[in-house]
Amino acid sequence: MYPVLFSIDFFGHLVNIHSYGVLISFGALMGFIYASTTAKKELGIESQTMQGLARIIIIAAFVGGKVLYFLEDPGFYFFPPANMLHNFRTGFVFYGSLLFVIPSVIWFFRKHKLPVMPMLDIVAIAGLIIHIFGRMGCFFAGCCYGKKTDGLIFIEFTDTASVAPLHQHLHPTQLYSVTLLITILIVLLMFKRHKRFEGQLFFIYIMLYAIGRGVIEIFRGDIRRGYIIDGILSHSQFISLILLGIILFFYVRFLKKSKAN
Repeated sequence: MYPVLFSIDFFGHLVNIHSYGVLISFGALMGFIYASTTAKKELGIESQTMQGLARIIIIAAFVGGKVLYFLEDPGFYFFPPANMLHNFRTGFVFYGSLLFVIPSVIWFFRKHKLPVMPMLDIVAIAGLIIHIFGRMGCFFAGCCYGKKTDGLIFIEFTDTASVAPLHQHLHPTQLYSVTLLITILIVLLMFKRHKRFEGQLFFIYIMLYAIGRGVIEIFRGDIRRGYIIDGILSHSQFISLILLGIILFFYVRFLKKSKAN
């Protein structure tokens, strides 16, 4: 689509402003505004504390996203290690970010004596907001692209700066993801006033995303993300299955506990 949103002349040097960076930054701002406002209103948490949380999330998401990205092709990135600097500003894996962010925010909550489960519910919605804009960024950049398709629904990338193959009819998997995430966001907002226990929104978010991501992976065409079982089970599908099992266990446990009370 439009990997480069626009370019500016900075003292004789042409600086490209990338669509992905603009969209993810805007999403992060919207997510922070939601989390900060909601935490203040519902839990009395000051904005300074939420700013500290935001810094932790940014660092954990960046590190986790890069680590899992490198592990998708360790033979290239670790031999030699200098290859890790290749396209360092790009190339992130969402599940890597998620798996690093969860323990990091829980540590932050406990350190600052914040209520863990209510905060996870707030972070779930804020995270969805950020993720929606991030996937839109993927769409404009052409990454996370789909397989070839002869169906009526397709996208054709023509910009030479796009990551996706050019002039081919591809599944718009980025937009599939955006649709999935918006649907989950609507579900969480509907559940918000009627949740049975604290943390329920977070659990629902992870379970629905794991299921949806597993399905969308079927239509993904960027095979460099790697497979556990070649051509059958991708890394992301494998992680989805594990997360779904773990979160479903805790969801049932918390639900039973809420009914007992």
